[in-house]
Amino acid sequence: MTRSELIDVFAERAGLSNHVAEGIVDCFFDSMTDAMLAGDRIEIRGFGNFEVREYGSYTGRNPKTGEPSQVAPKKLPFFKVGKELKEMVKSSIE
Repeated sequence: MTRSELIDVFAERAGLSNHVAEGIVDCFFDSMTDAMLAGDRIEIRGFGNFEVREYGSYTGRNPKTGEPSQVAPKKLPFFKVGKELKEMVKSSIE
């Protein structure tokens, strides 16, 4: 599902115009982004958790030349699916 499809579905289900639904979706994603940039963890019960994980530096390898190279420490967003969503997806496959 793309962002525009999400806006369309949200507008239809909530009975709103696409312009209002777009503002709500943008506000939601902006709030999530701001929270993660501040280092906060986002927990949506039944859906999952979003957090920023820190990874230390390590010695990697250039796959083309095989030479070792130092990889700088980094922070990356991480999502862990919630138990309820995991079970719903699993049951839809079976």
